[in-house]
Amino acid sequence: LFRACCPFFFLETIFLFVFQCDKYKTGVIDGSACSSLCAKETLYFGKCLSTKPNNQMYLGIWGNLQGVIKCQMEETIHLDLGTELEPRKEIVLFDKPTRGTTVQKFKEMVYGLFKRKLGEQGNLSELVNLILSVADGNKDGRVSLPEAKSAWALLQLNEFLLMVILQDKEHTPKLMGFCGDLYVMERVAYTSLYGISLPWILELFIPSSFRRSMDQWFTPSWPRKAKIAIGLLEFVEDIFHGPYGNFLMCDTSAKNLGYNDKYDLKMVDMRKIVPEINLKELFKNRHCESDLDCVYGTDCRTLCDQSKMKCTTEIIQPNLAKVCQLLKDYLLRGAPSEIREELEKQLYSCIALKVTANQMEMEHSLILNNLKTLLWKKISHTNDS
Repeated sequence: LFRACCPFFFLETIFLFVFQCDKYKTGVIDGSACSSLCAKETLYFGKCLSTKPNNQMYLGIWGNLQGVIKCQMEETIHLDLGTELEPRKEIVLFDKPTRGTTVQKFKEMVYGLFKRKLGEQGNLSELVNLILSVADGNKDGRVSLPEAKSAWALLQLNEFLLMVILQDKEHTPKLMGFCGDLYVMERVAYTSLYGISLPWILELFIPSSFRRSMDQWFTPSWPRKAKIAIGLLEFVEDIFHGPYGNFLMCDTSAKNLGYNDKYDLKMVDMRKIVPEINLKELFKNRHCESDLDCVYGTDCRTLCDQSKMKCTTEIIQPNLAKVCQLLKDYLLRGAPSEIREELEKQLYSCIALKVTANQMEMEHSLILNNLKTLLWKKISHTNDS
């Protein structure tokens, strides 16, 4: 069952398997992957991808398909407590919904959760119906109590919610199945913008400046980098004031982005992409002494109001500015001479974009479209397009 699992996390892997399958066999949880994992044994854990015990992530083999198995590995935002991390056993006990809950009551629970996470949206009822169709793992036309418990646990996770909301979008990995708070997603061939991956123990001893230089040596050809970058800009469009509100990218590091064999961008890790309204609620009552106290993830920052010693709720940088900062060195290295000056100019204009700027949404759309157009014109007649 466990192929090449990280030795440090072997016990965690065994616990994960036993915990999920015990809950499934006793009728507590159910989902589209439960039978394959626990009864038919056609879903296998492969290589361990975790670097921390609470980040349970593995390559998965499901029949003749490859995927990535993840299990409740997010730092969940708790609006009522203002805390960001609790042990896994504390977060999910599969205690909701309770026995006797009707489908209508469950729909009301999900609607209330979305209202808190996403704010007042006119089409939340459509999203609730979409969730119910996903929760119906065996596709028998109804949601059982064990399926509802699994769906409720998974809906606490940003990544799972985003995969459902963006299930028809090109740059979001497909959800393959779930069981309890374990879910299986599409495997992405290349799991970083850069082409080199080192064992974590070596990463500890390599200076960050030298690591950045190494990254730049191992990248695809420039036209392929341009295609990947266009995909990232399209993903920013997908989550910027989409059908269910605005989502903020709070960790835009290259390791969270990947691409497939056709050099189409695919998100690898979306745990730190959170609803804007959710994040504002988190910051609203946070005590601070400096701006350093007003950070979520690595890239979502507000200011500290020294008069109140509280964080403000306005995120400083929009997603597009953070993405352009990430893409600057990636795209300028090896850029064709005839567009390099214009590309550099547009990237710096993008990086300077602020949430508080007048007509920010108009500037956001203009800069994003200009960048996509410039890149696409250069590669549209090449094999890489």
